[in-house]
Amino acid sequence: MPCLIARPAAAEVRAPDTSADAAVDGYTYAELTPESDIGSAPLADEVALAIAYNGLSQAVMMVSPNDLEDFVHGFSLGAGFIESIDDIYDIRLTPHGDAIAAEVQVSNRAFWALKEQRRQLAGNTGCGLCGVEALDQALPNLPVLPSAPLPPAAHLAGLRERVNAAQEIARRSGAVHAALFVDGSGEIRLCREDIGRHNALDKLIGALKRQRLDLRDGFAVVTSRCSLELIHKALRAGLPTLVSLSAPTALTVQWAREHNLNLIHLPHRSAPRVYSPAPKAV
Repeated sequence: MPCLIARPAAAEVRAPDTSADAAVDGYTYAELTPESDIGSAPLADEVALAIAYNGLSQAVMMVSPNDLEDFVHGFSLGAGFIESIDDIYDIRLTPHGDAIAAEVQVSNRAFWALKEQRRQLAGNTGCGLCGVEALDQALPNLPVLPSAPLPPAAHLAGLRERVNAAQEIARRSGAVHAALFVDGSGEIRLCREDIGRHNALDKLIGALKRQRLDLRDGFAVVTSRCSLELIHKALRAGLPTLVSLSAPTALTVQWAREHNLNLIHLPHRSAPRVYSPAPKAV
């Protein structure tokens, strides 16, 4: 989880310099060969997003500048700042060059809880895990989900290829992760992309919640390494099944099993591997 204390206010965010040769078709480059051929390539966009709740600066994230309202909803829920997206009343996005300020209006209940969390962490300094309260943030008490059936194997067939086809930004520039939702009929319903793997899942969760889709009728897919933070986000959102294109960590599997989250790894050249629920002994 990103450090959430001592972040600059939105007005202090400075836009990075942009290259003069940035064009619609991409950035020029010279190949490191004797001929030094010149080419151009599109690159993934990246901005600093400063988030403030009811005027209180809370976090600065580096994100891709697409689907930002989905991101704010999903990030707020996944970080535990709100219990429901209904706690968010309004989001105002204000560009500052290549940076963006997000002013988020939340309910009094959510704002009080956020201030209480900041008070508990006020004694911590720096980034990373520091103190018992920070450890509570990294290893929180999360709800155990109701048991849910695994998706049909047919819905995972050819999924890697279908995911690649759905990633519009990745096809254009590369350098981004994706999180997708496959519905009960096995079709990709939503795809969200970002330079950050956590951000991509936040955007997907935000979109799912805002569109009031039934999360039990399908599963989420992440293209990145399946770390514990992604499990936290899935549990807080109530996602019953998470499919990862990269292998999970041991702690991730442990948490998924303890919290009834279906966790499936989709290897490149072998059958899907169900890590959670744990296989029954034969």
